Amino acid sequence: MMPGTLDPDMDDAPRRAGEGGFYGRRIGKPLRAAQANDRAAALESLALDLSTPAPADLASLFSAPVNAVRLEIGFGGGEHLLAALRREAGTGFIGAEPFVNGMAKFCRALIEQPAPNIRLHAEDALPLLDWLPPASLDGIDLFYPDPWTKKRHWKRRFVSAANLDRFARVLKPGGLFRFASDIDHYVNWTLATCDTHPDFDWQADGPADWTSPHEGWVRTRYEAKAIREGRTPCYLRFRRV
Repeated sequence: MMPGTLDPDMDDAPRRAGEGGFYGRRIGKPLRAAQANDRAAALESLALDLSTPAPADLASLFSAPVNAVRLEIGFGGGEHLLAALRREAGTGFIGAEPFVNGMAKFCRALIEQPAPNIRLHAEDALPLLDWLPPASLDGIDLFYPDPWTKKRHWKRRFVSAANLDRFARVLKPGGLFRFASDIDHYVNWTLATCDTHPDFDWQADGPADWTSPHEGWVRTRYEAKAIREGRTPCYLRFRRV
């Protein structure tokens, strides 16, 4: 199971009701006092306040000059997000992760090595997407989301027509929605859902385009395990037309 996700068989876990919202456990093992303190300290200064209107220019959210803003939804332990922060100092990043343990791990890393180009959201991503101004993001990343493999759970998948509407509203024309998964059915689901949406164009000309990792890709322990077990990761890119 990937970091920050819930085993689909655990039907007793608290969930958010409604199409496209967060379903899953919000905390795993109880946090140690130091972990809880790290999380609280980082969120005190970095958490977005959705009770106030979003700024027209998202660059104003960051303490350093940025010329682009990207969102990662469900970053787990934050391996990709941390690497992107260091690699792209001129880009502002918003990380959304409701899983308490994943956010705590990420906050510890930020305390050890602060970054001026990050803001955080520790709840369901849907209110965040609805809060953001139209055409304000240069990219949205959704890497290894919970696949909800059982058919009766497919409605819980984050990729849906309703959420693609949200993505289309907040992405700038030409902005990218990037997706990664090792679950064939979820890859096909995502392709089919995006194919029927008028605002997204799949950026692929051949098989190598969806088997080649995204630029600056960081291979996590989860992905390495998936490959060892015979599952092939797929990397999809969709352009906001």
